[in-house]
Formats: sequence, structure tokens, C-alpha cells
Amino acid sequence: MTHTIGILGAGTWGVALARMLANSGHAVTVWSALAWEVDTLDAERKHPNLPGMRIPKAVRFTKDLAEVCRDKELLVFAVPSPYVRQTAAKVRPYIPDGQIVVDVAKGIEADSLYTMTEVIRDELQKDGAHGQVKLVALSGPTHAEEVARDLPTTIVSACTDMVVAQTVQKVFMNTCMRVYTNTDVTGVELCGAVKNILALAAGISVGLGYGDNARAAIITRGLAELTRLGMAMGCVEQTFFGLAGVGDLIVTATSSHSRNNRCGQLIGGGLSPSEAVDAVGMVVEGIHALPAALKLADRYGVEMPIVMAVDKVIRQELSPGEAVEQLMSRDKKNELS
Repeated sequence: MTHTIGILGAGTWGVALARMLANSGHAVTVWSALAWEVDTLDAERKHPNLPGMRIPKAVRFTKDLAEVCRDKELLVFAVPSPYVRQTAAKVRPYIPDGQIVVDVAKGIEADSLYTMTEVIRDELQKDGAHGQVKLVALSGPTHAEEVARDLPTTIVSACTDMVVAQTVQKVFMNTCMRVYTNTDVTGVELCGAVKNILALAAGISVGLGYGDNARAAIITRGLAELTRLGMAMGCVEQTFFGLAGVGDLIVTATSSHSRNNRCGQLIGGGLSPSEAVDAVGMVVEGIHALPAALKLADRYGVEMPIVMAVDKVIRQELSPGEAVEQLMSRDKKNELS
């Protein structure tokens, strides 16, 4: 069955999803705020950061927000997290109440401490006419570079309305993409934001010349920090041991495709945080997630030493080596709660 889908954002993830959905027989339109990007993608049918991938002719590109939103069964937010609110404000006049909106951006807004679906809901409802919008968080261990090559991938469709979650599951599921459902939206989105910070930590460790032991420790103890915070916020513990939690954390903290991991390696290798971000050349979501994660930890009284150490390194209060020394010198702990 063919579905009509609009995608906001023409980065690697938005375009990889557009290709996958078009190859599944859906009618896909992609919008970008950058006119030159629309023209280049439409003409060349390839993405500069997805080498070897061809974009099907069936994928339409547009500079017109009204066009990407009009008569769409699903509208996908695939812009980086810092741009989600302003994009929601722009599309508000063009989408009907009751629209299914799928967010694939991962982050938490620093001022409001809203997750991305909460940011979208807050912005859309400002006109008083979008009270019934259906919001879904689509998250998991899903590097665009592999989805673009049809490599087996799994993901979670999270919505408080299970019928809507299952609708998105059906649309996105195919022989290469397996989709699970979850009603713990906050837990799924919290995982998506904090795992990027932990991937920075893992990358810094590698950049310092440390080995697999240290990276395994960061992943494991980082997951403990993430789970503690989620439980304090009322999330479901199982979420953190699922695809959006430990699954996404593993892939982001270990993969060469991970921009957060890469940025961390550059910082551990001696670059300043700003120099590392410039070298990566794309938005490093973990850095944007840090202020909100720290505020949440403070609000809920949760200890997150790895996240705090990464923040001190990013703000250049500590060198990477000093941060490691502080973590390794902490008071003795029992692994069991």
C-alpha cells in the first residue's frame, strides 16, 4: 500500500529514509531550507555524505513548505535538533490537526528541557488549532550510511497511542528495516539524546589512546547513568535495555559512522572542541544535549559523573586526561543498587 510522506530535512538521515521509503513504494517529498541543497540533490541524485547511494527518481525535492506538508499521511522531522522548533513554527500553517508527525531528530531542548516531540507539540499548539497532532519518536541504532546501503537495521516507533505507533511501524518496515513499537516516548527520546554524550566520552577515550576495556566501561557505566535518570523521570526500565537504549548507545559509541564518536576522538587527540566540530563538518548532537542533560540530572538528583566529565572537557575546564583521572579517582562504589 502506497503512503504519502513528507520529509523535512535533506541531511544524511532524511535522504537515506527518503530513498528507503521510495524503494518500498511510497510517494516521498523532501524539503530543505537550503535552496542550493534542493537543486543539487534533485539534479545529481546523490548525497555528498552518502557515497555510492543513488536517490530514486521517484523522490521529489522541494523548496516549498506547503508542498512538503500538503496531503501527507506522515510528516517526518529530520532536521538537526537545534532547528526542530523553528522548523515546527514554519510548518504550523500548512499541516492539519490530527497529522501524524514522526520525529527522527535526537536531542533535548536546553531551556525548556523538552524532548523533540514535546518541542514540536509545544510549537504547533501555539495557534490553538493543533491539539490533536499525533507525535511519534522514531529512534534506534540506525546510521544513515548503512540504511542507505540496505544493510539490516532495527528501530523503535514510540507513541503513547499504540495504534499510531503501529501505523508508523507498518510504513517503515521492510526487508531491511525491522521496526518495534514502544509507548515509553520519553524514555526512547531520552536515550537518543544522552547516548550522543556518552559516544563523545567513548571517542575521547579512543583519542587518548585507551583501549577496548575503557570503551566498554564507558558504555556500561554510561548506560547505568542514563537508566538512573530515566527511572527518576518515570520512564520504563526495559526501554534502556532495548534498541533505543543500549542498542543505539553501542552503535554510536563504537561506529566509524558516528559523528559524536569521531568528534570525541579528535578532542582526545588534542583538538579543541570547536576545532573538532569544524573537522567533523556536521552537527554534533551530543554537545547540544549536554546542557539539558545536566539540568535534568540536577532536577532529579541523579549522579551522572561521565556526563559531567564530558561537559567539563567541552567547556575546557578540564583536559581529557584530567577528566579521566577524576573519574578513575572517585569514591569506591557497589555495582548493585
